[in-house]
Amino acid sequence: MATQSHFFSTSGETDSVWIHTEPYSNRPQFDTLSEDAKTDVCVIGSGIAGVSVCYELVSRGVKVIMLEAREAISGESGRTSGHLSSSIDSGFGELAAKRGDEGARLAVESHSYAIDRVGEISKELGIDCEYRLVTGYDISHHQRGQDGHEDDVKEFKEEAKKMTELGLKAEYKDGFAIKGWDGKPDQRGALTYAHQGLFHPTKYINGVLKHLSQQVNFKCYTRSRVMSVEEKGLLKKEVRVSTEGGQTITCVNAVEATCIPLQKLSVITELKFYRTYCIAVRIPKGTIEDCSLYDSADPYHYFRLTACDDKHDYIVLGGNDHKVGQEGTGTPDRFAELESWVRARFTQASSVDYRWSGQILEPIDYTAFIGKNQGQSNVYICTGDFGNGLTHGVIAGKLIADEIMGFANPWSKIYKPNRIPPLSLIPDQLMHDAQVNMQYKRFLQSDIADIEDLAPGEGGVLHPLTKMPIAVYKDENGEVSKFSALCPHLKGVVCWNGVEKSWDCPVHGSRFGKDGVGIMGPAKGNLPPAA
Repeated sequence: MATQSHFFSTSGETDSVWIHTEPYSNRPQFDTLSEDAKTDVCVIGSGIAGVSVCYELVSRGVKVIMLEAREAISGESGRTSGHLSSSIDSGFGELAAKRGDEGARLAVESHSYAIDRVGEISKELGIDCEYRLVTGYDISHHQRGQDGHEDDVKEFKEEAKKMTELGLKAEYKDGFAIKGWDGKPDQRGALTYAHQGLFHPTKYINGVLKHLSQQVNFKCYTRSRVMSVEEKGLLKKEVRVSTEGGQTITCVNAVEATCIPLQKLSVITELKFYRTYCIAVRIPKGTIEDCSLYDSADPYHYFRLTACDDKHDYIVLGGNDHKVGQEGTGTPDRFAELESWVRARFTQASSVDYRWSGQILEPIDYTAFIGKNQGQSNVYICTGDFGNGLTHGVIAGKLIADEIMGFANPWSKIYKPNRIPPLSLIPDQLMHDAQVNMQYKRFLQSDIADIEDLAPGEGGVLHPLTKMPIAVYKDENGEVSKFSALCPHLKGVVCWNGVEKSWDCPVHGSRFGKDGVGIMGPAKGNLPPAA
């Protein structure tokens, strides 16, 4: 059984496929911050966004301190599918409708930069991270001849035209199927687009972090949870970053590269929070074309390969998303559905060795928030990955470094966090706000009537009529742990996540390990023990 230390290594009970060739023990170890310090820039978070910002700043001679609440690379970067894509979830037609053709062009330019930048850095630093360029394919969720297939084909052709206008090499290929698809479902025909990237995300981040640790103008402290980021001063501002242990970093600029900013509202209200699921399935080497593939299901499936051993690769397949803490009861086995999808299409697939889930943050206007935080002068954020968190993290490296150094960057036009959403999105925002507020109904609900109702290894919220709700976990030996069920962020009542053995808040997506350890913001701290 996983222990508390496991939640310091990753944000779930399950492990992703990336530890198969890059175990947690390979990651660099750092001290905990034990005294106050001063620096030019303090970067909070050690995932791809934080490491990318540090790399770009340190390479320019800036003094940087990085802080991480748990162990290095313990967040969502290690739970992705490892796609580096210049294609975006909404499609460029939808993005252009929301942000204009210029905004769509900047998105293409920045994501294409990120794909190439990972290749450049991995080559410069000698990081063996399986980096390569592949072709991307979008296929219909429907089989040929079924309702919906021709509608998808029409959309793919329109998207190919828009992608070409924006500078991507794209076309629709009728009757196309990737090599190795030998199962019965006939979903032939694909929107194809070149110059997509694949890599091993934690090998890459680990390699960059090890390089940074050897630089005189970089320091990293882990197990140093940040509790506040405050700007001080009027004419000459400074930022004070305070930790749970009572230490303070004083700096000129701070960067919250924490997947989601550690704050109450602001851009957080413009995000939707989803869980997504992945499996890794063995397949004989050379059986399947090495590519990125997505279908048109809602939520869609996403597919790639990664190394397993001398004889096998892994198919990495993801999908079956749902809103955080809102999956309800009696939901289908999402891992079983993914496995069925693979076996129906690739008959040589063998064992499923890894099953895990991750978190996605979807902005209302389809574009990440990267740059100077709303209402602040010296604090920067990177959030709203929209399924492209790895490329957005690399984009943040350049964009935030440029802004801190005072260099103009045209990408700020599309990513700036203080942008005003188009008026056409007001109905979507109002519906989202209403749906979020509905989650406070959990104050009237109780998952269990008694602790005895819990099976070993499970959790649930107990709501006594005369007390505040309690999050109760019973371990495999029958030992019971009790925490406040109120999320420290905005007091939503958490829900039990049986897959990851975590407490997930349905309001704004904060998550906590079964032992109460904070593993995902915007909540800053842990779940406190029940009174």
